[in-house]
Amino acid sequence: MDDRWIRWPQQTTAGRDRLVGFGGDYNPEQWDESVWREDARLMVEAGVNLVTVGVFAWSALQPAPDRWEFGWLDRVMDLMADHGIAVDLATATASTPSWVTTLHPDVLAVDRFGHTMAQGGRQAWSPSSRVYRRLSLELVHRMAERYGSHPALALWHVSNELGGHNAHCYGEEAARAFRTWLRERYGDSIQRLNDAWQTLVWSQRYADWEEIQPPRATFTDPNPSQLLDFERFSSDQLRAQLRAEAAVLRRATPDIPITTNLILFDAGKRMAYSTWTDDLDIVSSDHYLQPVRDAHPEAEFSADRARGLADGRPWMLMETAPGQTSWRRVNPAKRSGQLRRDVFSYIARGSDTVCFFQWRAARAGAERFHSAMLPHGGPDTDAFRDVVALGRDLARCAELAGSVVEADCALVLSEESWWALERADHPHNGLSATETLLAWHRALTDLGATVDVVPPTADLGRYPLVVVPQLYLVDDADAERIAAVARDGGTVVIGSFSGIVDEFDHVRLGGYPGAFRDLLGLRVEQFWPLLDDETVVLDGLGTDGRARRWAEVIATEGARVEATLLDGDLAGGPAVTRMRHGETGSAWYVGAELDGDSLGALFRRILADQGLALPLVSSPALRVVTRVSTDGDRFHVLINHSGVDETVVADGTDLLDGSSHAGTVTVPAGAVRVLRGSLSREPLAAVTAG
Repeated sequence: MDDRWIRWPQQTTAGRDRLVGFGGDYNPEQWDESVWREDARLMVEAGVNLVTVGVFAWSALQPAPDRWEFGWLDRVMDLMADHGIAVDLATATASTPSWVTTLHPDVLAVDRFGHTMAQGGRQAWSPSSRVYRRLSLELVHRMAERYGSHPALALWHVSNELGGHNAHCYGEEAARAFRTWLRERYGDSIQRLNDAWQTLVWSQRYADWEEIQPPRATFTDPNPSQLLDFERFSSDQLRAQLRAEAAVLRRATPDIPITTNLILFDAGKRMAYSTWTDDLDIVSSDHYLQPVRDAHPEAEFSADRARGLADGRPWMLMETAPGQTSWRRVNPAKRSGQLRRDVFSYIARGSDTVCFFQWRAARAGAERFHSAMLPHGGPDTDAFRDVVALGRDLARCAELAGSVVEADCALVLSEESWWALERADHPHNGLSATETLLAWHRALTDLGATVDVVPPTADLGRYPLVVVPQLYLVDDADAERIAAVARDGGTVVIGSFSGIVDEFDHVRLGGYPGAFRDLLGLRVEQFWPLLDDETVVLDGLGTDGRARRWAEVIATEGARVEATLLDGDLAGGPAVTRMRHGETGSAWYVGAELDGDSLGALFRRILADQGLALPLVSSPALRVVTRVSTDGDRFHVLINHSGVDETVVADGTDLLDGSSHAGTVTVPAGAVRVLRGSLSREPLAAVTAG
């Protein structure tokens, strides 16, 4: 990625140098042309300045192999330009027309049981299909040639949620491509592959490349090293589609930025997004909250991950729901004020754009009951009035665009470790990287810290504190990068069952935690998985905490014990340790799965020991995140998730309502403030072990 940002702010009628992007997916091909002008008028009323067009429009653009119909899209692009609305133009390759799969049935994806996925849903194509690649690139070329100089064009949107439904294909096309990928990975040496996969186990040794198949359904669990390489291959196949489309666009329109909407939750763990970002000019994310009452920590984590993938630069929230979704068992509406709080959670954490799926609620199709900016009831509804109010709010926050988030620490997330951990054949097959990552992230944000969620390949040396909640799989280079933080005077915190295997999913011999033994100054002699109804009491964290699901038998080799297990077979054994490195460096190890209170107490002690200054707030329910402009202006986004008023020690002017504040700023229950000014921060008080 370079430092370019989308050009559309300079093309709007607002006459500002900067704008926060606001809009959503627009699917005019699904509606009679008579409503398009009303759409444009209502978009202007709502403050919409950016729409995504063409995501699922392939069949409307190419209804037959030899027939192209661009006239309707020409009129839509002109209409948007006439109303000062920029277009994020999709390449329309996300879903194939029925004529493609009728003429070329081998385009369709195949599941691990050998079932061919039928046409009729979406993403009905195999990422390894050569026919799909050829046809899709022809479409992209025609789109680029026709619209590359159109005044409404702001950026290109490659495909849509790549891999969201078709991340894995096990058909013959995929088998061919997998073998090609493996030959490149292992230097055309079948013996190197046999060594990497340890194929003498269960008599799986290969003598020829043609013997290798994707990890299809088997009686027992497949070879874990083969599975891991297939995950890598599958992510690379999708990235290859992204790169192929992007190459066409860059040749035709080198000055138009390119993005694709990443899915940073749910299906998103199937892709190694940290390897994709160099192919994007702008990182954009789709995020739909889980239907739980306390969902904001998930939104915060997803936003912090998007910013981490963007290397701290502004990013785009390309899709979220203005109200309820439609694909979960229960799809609750958003509670009063929740839409505003959700949106500003993303804005606070670095997004310069808030877009929804979708603009006008569909009257047909699978997503007809998904919420939209313009609901079925039309503009005379509270839902639309909320959208209009949100547009006004974002217009008042134009100064935030281009500013960057000031982070306190980093949390390391490895997609490959995520894949490898959440598979079978482990001491405890109920471990969840997702749950662990969210729990550690929330423990830090509840204390007031702002967290960059980054891959292990990031520049970790710029952070005084690096936390590694769960890194089961790690290669030597990434392990060394993490260890260097402590050796250079920083603090590292590593969670249990980390450093166990190398990049081939081979156990690191010589004792656990393998890659981190010397860094942590200890040896894990035995894993101690806990039964579902079993917990262990903790001592030393200053709270009545417990460990569940996982504990370990730990022998220290230089590390100091900071907390112990109190009952059961492990009574008296270490639960949390600390190894000093030099005068200021520390490496902590958390050898059990701590409950929320225990994690909070542990991080309070670590942050206090480090002397990290945090905002002075009345409650963890008041989230405070700071963005800093290139001119040095500081903007503090204050979001109150509680039902009572909360306060923060700060001075400044609220961009949303124009109010001035000195000393203490009150944020009413459920409200949001965006303060330009100064914020008081102090280190947490030192904590004494209980």
